[in-house]
Amino acid sequence: MSQSTESTTESNPFTKAGFIIAAALVVTLVAAGIVIFLLPKGQSNAEPAPVSSSTATASRSASSDGVKSICGLPSSSETSLGAAPTSKWELVGKMATPTDPEVGPGKTDTNGFRSCFAHSPTGSLYAAMNVAALGSSGEPDILKQVADRLLVPGAGRDAAMNETASGTSSSGSSTTIQVKGFLLKSYTPSEASIDLAFATETGALGRTTFSMRWLDGDWKVKPSDDGAPFGHISQVRDLSGFILWSGV
Repeated sequence: MSQSTESTTESNPFTKAGFIIAAALVVTLVAAGIVIFLLPKGQSNAEPAPVSSSTATASRSASSDGVKSICGLPSSSETSLGAAPTSKWELVGKMATPTDPEVGPGKTDTNGFRSCFAHSPTGSLYAAMNVAALGSSGEPDILKQVADRLLVPGAGRDAAMNETASGTSSSGSSTTIQVKGFLLKSYTPSEASIDLAFATETGALGRTTFSMRWLDGDWKVKPSDDGAPFGHISQVRDLSGFILWSGV
């Protein structure tokens, strides 16, 4: 046996944590092509469940929460997103990223940092993609701003701030990844859980979860205690169950 379980775990980027945002997705998904036979497959795309045609139209709730975003973008009473939004795409960092004047980003700084998204399911999706894209740049000042302004305060944000301050966050990769699909797993006016599916240039597919919270007039990411803004990254064989959505 040429490789022990312990050494496989240590060399497998799927096990690495820390504040590395989309840069970690790049490294992880590129590695998927290398460690494809080392990763447990389980059922092919056991999650997420296929989306039925009856959910193609977003449902609406009687929620009275109509808080607008900090930059004045409109709110929505929608609570689901069963079809891909019509999106204009632009390159942010190394990733094609959606933009819409009614959804966001509503604010873009001179250094390219983007924030402020609509209080809606589509706004939460765009906000999750925005964090992934900003991280793909590998720019230290951008990563610091993401940690400071786009993460929910707590132990995870503190860990992310410490890592960006010490310069231990990832510097990115020359290989790019692009989003290929999504699934809005749950949504309330205060919380959202979003699965994003990504593909590398070589075609390796992976998925991860962003947990979002509406806070101070914008969508922010709830990181894990180690500072990672996304949930467990896993390989997928295909995009069944995801709503196809991409700019590339």
